[in-house]
Amino acid sequence: MDVAITGSTGHVGANLVRAVLDQGRSVRVLVRKDLRGIQGLDVETTDGDVLDLDSLMELCKGVETVFHVAAKISIVGSEGGMVEKINVGGTKNVIEACLRNRVRRLIHFSSIHAYSHDPIDGMIDETRKLALDRNDFPYDRSKALGQLEVLKSVDRGLNATVINPTAVLGPYDFKPSRMGEALLDIYHCRYPALIDGGYNWVDARDVAACALAAEKKGKAGESYLASGNWYHVCEIARIISEIYCKKTPRFATPVWLCSLPSYCVLALSRMRKVTPKFTPIAIKTLQRHRHISHQKATKELGYQPRPIEETITDTLEWFRGQGMLEAECK
Repeated sequence: MDVAITGSTGHVGANLVRAVLDQGRSVRVLVRKDLRGIQGLDVETTDGDVLDLDSLMELCKGVETVFHVAAKISIVGSEGGMVEKINVGGTKNVIEACLRNRVRRLIHFSSIHAYSHDPIDGMIDETRKLALDRNDFPYDRSKALGQLEVLKSVDRGLNATVINPTAVLGPYDFKPSRMGEALLDIYHCRYPALIDGGYNWVDARDVAACALAAEKKGKAGESYLASGNWYHVCEIARIISEIYCKKTPRFATPVWLCSLPSYCVLALSRMRKVTPKFTPIAIKTLQRHRHISHQKATKELGYQPRPIEETITDTLEWFRGQGMLEAECK
């Protein structure tokens, strides 16, 4: 078996599995319940999760490279400690399974959120400090701690490299992801106005390509930012409008006006046990990580993210093929 992948049924994982298969390699994936991301693909499956070391031992048995993609993304907090358990404890388990099975290579998927947002106007590259402060968001801190564990594992003899994607869009977004939902909401005009802010957007296919390049060219103990370009959410709406010749929301509500309602939404969602789309953390995230450099990944890995227009078009057309695009806005 050439490759083992955790998180294969998620958005990035589904794209990575397809990219690895396109190279003619054999793939074993760790699966739990939702198998849509890998349905119909020629892969070997192992039941389990990253909190179960035994299942990871089975996943990693006899493989050359492990891609650790699985993570718990949260915009509401630590979620009863599950964010830390999965993103830190789960990563420790993956590392242990790799070492015990003498896996040749580990590529760990961290996040731009693993890096501190301070100074907020400064350029972020791989030299930026990790988000390890107690006042950092729980998700950010968990990704920073997980990344730190991977980098420390190199001293134990593991040939490990980290990549840090930004806000991911792209096809094969079956669930869909938070970013995919945001794109669908803008297309369908589900909100009269957007929130002032934006993200550094990157294509899931480019993230997968970066990971495969890191497997071959990435240095042990190094991290690589897989970023794209920063766009205000109103600019994303404008691009959708131009591509599809349709009306999209253009007005941006000031952050200060959204702040108090976001706390109300968070409290209500906890009562109803649902995940809200907008929370205080999500709103603050829209103001952060604006200036990001992928120069290191470009220089050392040959990483070249595609234009955002191509990503938006391909993503929405994939959603159309899945029956997720409704009638045009009037």
